[in-house]
Amino acid sequence: MQQQNILVIGGSGFIGSRLVNALSLGNHFVTVPTRRRQRARHLVQLPLVDVVETDVHDDARLDRLVAGRDAVVNLVGILHGRRGQPYGADFARAHVELPRRIAAACARHGVRRVVHMSALGADPKGPSMYLRSKGDGEAALRAQSGIDLTIFRPSVVFGPGDSFLNTFARLQRLFPLVPLAGANTRFAPVYVGDVVSAFVNSLTGPHARDTIGQTYELCGPKVYTLAELVRLAGQWARVGEGCGRIVLPLPDALGRLQARLLELVPGEPLMSRDNLDSMKVDSVCSGALPGFVPALGVAHPESLEAIAPSYLDPRRQESEYDALRATAGR
Repeated sequence: MQQQNILVIGGSGFIGSRLVNALSLGNHFVTVPTRRRQRARHLVQLPLVDVVETDVHDDARLDRLVAGRDAVVNLVGILHGRRGQPYGADFARAHVELPRRIAAACARHGVRRVVHMSALGADPKGPSMYLRSKGDGEAALRAQSGIDLTIFRPSVVFGPGDSFLNTFARLQRLFPLVPLAGANTRFAPVYVGDVVSAFVNSLTGPHARDTIGQTYELCGPKVYTLAELVRLAGQWARVGEGCGRIVLPLPDALGRLQARLLELVPGEPLMSRDNLDSMKVDSVCSGALPGFVPALGVAHPESLEAIAPSYLDPRRQESEYDALRATAGR
């Protein structure tokens, strides 16, 4: 496929950085807006990548970013925000207003191709502010005429540098016991490399046109409870001589109390009441696993067991990062 000029909003994060790198290696021009250039300094040296310090929530600046692009990717998402009904202002701004404004800017400037990151369980009537705002964000995009839209709904995404398994591994290094709310919630973790491949193929792959108008659920090949994932993280991080710590499932009332207390800790909370509300819905694909189709170019998604030990085990981390740098062309 011919060289494209692609705007990636949210391109400096865990998934975005890998997507930007993959598009760059594919010989595509990529622009990454960021509020602070320092946060995206790891992307500055990539070929064909332009990091722009700006505010995507400002319509005039967003118009300048969108104009002349072949495609726009939106990866912006937050896990925590102020409370409200049906969701607080933070969720509204990031998950609903921004997608609506991106779609409108694309329509104004004749940029048809839009690819959007949502979440499994997104639903305007969902049990949490996160899921309700994600559902309304999808609806806002679908309501905009003049764009060719693809939506992805991944389960929890894992890979080197993730904030999911790594967090549980760190906790088990610090504490002999892990009290765990939502222990029985089921997840189908999907490898970040497979998510990136799906995005790239929807934009530049041989069957990219087939993905227009579609919503794809992205899951890995196996389903786990949260408690199982926490135990595995501890084992693979070789905590407690490779056995992990004791995981203590909490009843709902104690789990909500724990989340409420964690919300009071300065900084981003480890767990919030809204996170617990989200976990009332299992994060698994509704169709047959693994949830990928041929047009996305991922026939056999990577398993957790094949990838996670290589970056959680402290004895293997150095070689894993060397391998990642090599595959990034560095």
